[in-house]
Amino acid sequence: MSCRWGTELWDQFDNLEKHTHWGIEFVERYTKFVKERSEIEISYAKQIRNLSKKYQPKKNSREEDEYKYTSCRAFLMTLNELNDYAGQHEVIAENLTTHIICELTRYIQELKAERKSHFHDGRRAQQHIENSWKQLESSKRRFERDCKEADRAQQYFDKIDADINVTKADVEKARQQAQLKHQVAEDSKNEYLTYLQKFNKEQNEHYYNLIPHIFQKIQEMEEKRIEKVGESMKTYAEVNRKVLPIVSKCLDGMTNAAASIEPTMDTKQVVESFKSGFEPPGDVEVEDYSLSMRRTVSESSYLNSRGEGKPSRSNSRGKLWPFKRNKLMSLLASPRQPPPPPPTSPSPGAVPNGPQSPQQPKEPLSHRLNEFMTSKHKMQCLRSLTRGTLMCHLPPEQRRKKLQAKINDINKELQKEVDQRDALTKMKDVYVKNPHMGDPNSVDPRLEEIGQDIDKLELESRKYEAWLLEVETRLAEKSDPHRRQSGLYESNATTPVNNNCAPVNRESPDGSYTEDHSTEHHLKSRSTDFDDDFDDEDPLPTIGTCKSLYPFEGQNEGTISMAEGELLYVIEEDKGDGWTRVRRNEDEEGYVPTSYIKVFFDTNAKGAMTYI
Repeated sequence: MSCRWGTELWDQFDNLEKHTHWGIEFVERYTKFVKERSEIEISYAKQIRNLSKKYQPKKNSREEDEYKYTSCRAFLMTLNELNDYAGQHEVIAENLTTHIICELTRYIQELKAERKSHFHDGRRAQQHIENSWKQLESSKRRFERDCKEADRAQQYFDKIDADINVTKADVEKARQQAQLKHQVAEDSKNEYLTYLQKFNKEQNEHYYNLIPHIFQKIQEMEEKRIEKVGESMKTYAEVNRKVLPIVSKCLDGMTNAAASIEPTMDTKQVVESFKSGFEPPGDVEVEDYSLSMRRTVSESSYLNSRGEGKPSRSNSRGKLWPFKRNKLMSLLASPRQPPPPPPTSPSPGAVPNGPQSPQQPKEPLSHRLNEFMTSKHKMQCLRSLTRGTLMCHLPPEQRRKKLQAKINDINKELQKEVDQRDALTKMKDVYVKNPHMGDPNSVDPRLEEIGQDIDKLELESRKYEAWLLEVETRLAEKSDPHRRQSGLYESNATTPVNNNCAPVNRESPDGSYTEDHSTEHHLKSRSTDFDDDFDDEDPLPTIGTCKSLYPFEGQNEGTISMAEGELLYVIEEDKGDGWTRVRRNEDEEGYVPTSYIKVFFDTNAKGAMTYI
């Protein structure tokens, strides 16, 4: 149903003026609302970014180590997605400012000018019709006054004419005066009729043409204003809806980050980070007081046990220490230094079938260096040292991880170089097809440089892959007793070659690191003191035998000396640190360098598998 303000609201000029003024104020209020919403979005995005930045891991801090856990990595992914989420709120604020606030501010100025023009025309039309009405009223009053004067003049004439005492001249004069008044009244009547006709015409033009036309423009202006507000509200919704897909992706990223959390992997990582390799203490032995035996040393007599001499082995079974002696003493008394390298030749006291060991005089440093450089595996360690990635001091499993990480880094760099080479190749093809875009020969130096970098990276990758293969082979041999035994039977030189890194190694069998002789002396005294206080348990089972290839003087705590060609029992195999635990008899056991012996494993013996 159509509605026209010009016909329906022809007499509501003032109300329309008030209504249109309220409409402009409403647009201004809506613009202020959008502006405040934009400011809120900017402030919210800033706070979100600051929050994300606050909880980001700091470089070279302890927090970086925490992100080896899947839950921490998921939290980092959530922070990154949250940062992108804040960016979308900034996009909302920018679009609100550009598409709504600026547009409405400009439109309000135009609307005010248009409204002022329309109502100015309306006031001018109102003023004109009011003036015409005043002229009509003035002619009307004049006509009324003239008519009354003409009536009075006629009455006076009639009175004079009826009076016989009045002269004829007075009667004629009264008659002429009456006629004059009637003529003036007639003229006033004609003037009044003229103004009346003019006013009616102007009034009809005013209410049926001018005012409807002006009001129609005001109505169109108002409808346009309302439509503009509606478009702004629609834009407001679209601005928010436009970022929803990206916001949804951010939320999906957070969901995927949460789904990537693997509790099993995190708990496994805890094991890899904190596993000591020691076994838990065994059961506490029963102290049978019914036997006529005397307790040898109690926990409170530890300080007095040093001066009373070392108790016998048979009397030390009943003490309540919560640790097993073999495990604890392997921790305290294990050699804290790397095993010495094997002699270049056997000693003079060799067995008939063994290698001959000449005397070992001091050799010049240059000869030592040449001997070191001729060893293949030591050369690999030296080259690794020059690169700052010496990994020979690490246990095999950690060495494998480091090598794998290095290979991954090299592959990433290699992929970047390959992508850059492909991009430059495509650019050169474009230059060849379109010479005006550039010189194809200008790309060749860069392509040659990238090709050299790729060759270097590929060579580096193959080198580290070879080292990784060697470490994995050693791990496989250690994890498979049958395979290791067969390998040892095949060649006597297998063990010494695989342990060529031992001189560079600074780790003891339990994974610790030390070169401090004062610490070694302290551990010796502590081990001697504790030797009287910890009870023995059943000896470890033998897992094979070994034959010494060279003599070794076990001067460090936890080691055992051996003569060349001597046969010993193996009770704990090499864990990757260059030491093997052996036993001579029931009371003598310790560590010897793996490179000094040839091991023969017993595949049927229990305990042949040890942790690496």
